[in-house]
Order: sequence, then C-alpha cells, then structure tokens
Amino acid sequence: MTGRHDHQEIITCDNGPMSKHKPIECWLSDMDGVLVHEGLPVPGAAEFISRLSASGKRFLVLTNNSIYTPRDLAARLAAAGLQVPASAIWTSALATAQFLADQRPGGSAYVIGEAGLTTALHEVGYVLTDLNPDYVVLGETRTYSFSQITKAIRLIENGVRFIATNPDPVGPSHEGSLPACGAVAAMISKATGVEPYFVGKPNPLMMRSALNAVEGHSESTAMIGDRMDTDVVAGMEAGLQTILVLSGVTRAEQIDRFPYRPSRVVPSIADVLDMID
Repeated sequence: MTGRHDHQEIITCDNGPMSKHKPIECWLSDMDGVLVHEGLPVPGAAEFISRLSASGKRFLVLTNNSIYTPRDLAARLAAAGLQVPASAIWTSALATAQFLADQRPGGSAYVIGEAGLTTALHEVGYVLTDLNPDYVVLGETRTYSFSQITKAIRLIENGVRFIATNPDPVGPSHEGSLPACGAVAAMISKATGVEPYFVGKPNPLMMRSALNAVEGHSESTAMIGDRMDTDVVAGMEAGLQTILVLSGVTRAEQIDRFPYRPSRVVPSIADVLDMID
C-alpha cells in the first residue's frame, strides 16, 4: 500500500475484508487521536457518539491513560462536546485492576499513579501499601517522584512482582511530550533487571477485558484506533475487526511497514458514521 491509495477502500487482511465479517454490534474506540486531539474534538466525533447512542449499539471509549477515573474522563470529554457516560469508558487502570483481582484476589500493591489507578484498585478490594506488597504497580502521573521510583526499585529487588498499566513512553500535553509509564518502567527495569507485565494496549488483554465489560463478542466487534502498533495490533490479536483512522499518529505511508493490516483505513472518525446501522 502506498500513500496514494484510496483511503475508503476495504483493505484485505488475514481475516478477509470487513464486509465479510458479521454485522458490527459493538464498537470500541480509542480516545486520543480518534475522538479528541489535544483536548479538541475531531470533526465527526460528536456525531459518531450521538449515532452510537441513538442506535442502541454497545460501545466503549478506550484509553491507555491511567491518570483519570472514567467519571473524570467523561467530564473532560463533555467539555469537548462529546457526551460519553462514565460507564462507556474503559481505561488501562480498570484493565489492570481487573487483571490483578483475577490473579490475586484481595491482594496488595505499592502504587505509583493517580486517582484513576488508585480508585480502580480500591474498587476491586486491593490494599495500597509499601509494607510487603504483592505487586508494584506503575501507572501514569504528572509528578513522578524519585523517592517513589527508588522505593519501587527496592521492592522489586526484594522479589515483589512488577506490573505497569501501559507501555507508552511519552504522553501528550499542550507544552509538548511528557515522560509516561513506559519510559519510567524502562528506568526501573534498567535498575532491577526485571521487566514489567504491561496490561494496556497493545496487550490483547486490554481488549478482552473491555469486551467483558461491554458484554461484546469478538466476531461482531470493531476496534477503531489511530495507531498500528497499539490499537490495530491489539484489536487484531483479540479477533476484532479493526479500523485505522488517519487523524492521529499513524500516517498512510507508514502502514506498509507493518506485517499486519487493519480491516479498513479511513481518513477520520467522520468516515465511520455510515458503518453504524
């Protein structure tokens, strides 16, 4: 594929073109780069959410950002003109909490992160402590503390398991890129020799947990994203139909660099509206 292709065409992948899949009954959509960009709505995003709500289709907005709770994110999206209920938002913090609750119910964790992560862990019955925790859990925060990172390193050196919400190395801000969970995880790994288990995208576990939350089925669910290396690969590995929008990170000429294909490529979320019936 080259940058000159017709973005509206159906792109054949291992699962065949999207037209051969079952009708889409459930929609998963990434947030940044798909619905909003630097706090502003992407043209067509409000209509997309409105049409989904009117159709009665189940949907979730996904994000690897673990800073905010779904309620916080719903308020931020509303400020951008997107009416998404908190119940329709799924974060890497929620996926991480669900994963830990399944792995070790009623466990404990030393957490580096903000309300999105600490609230999610509290809600599944976890105790947050630095006294012999079962896990070190690293999430996103705008104020990474050297003393917290040092504490995490020493706990991991003593055998505590290392979990991270997502592998993203940088996050966006109005001033430019910020170091994110993946970058700090790399620092801790370099110091300890221990790699974390990342729960968020591109781990298909994030998609499966979202499907469970919305009671969706992989064969009739579509994932919309702006990144080949997180959204598309995670959706594909979870057995979902995948739609790449070119309004965010991945450009058309970059698609051929990857050994996998999305089911469809479109310029933006506005071009997905006619797929909702």
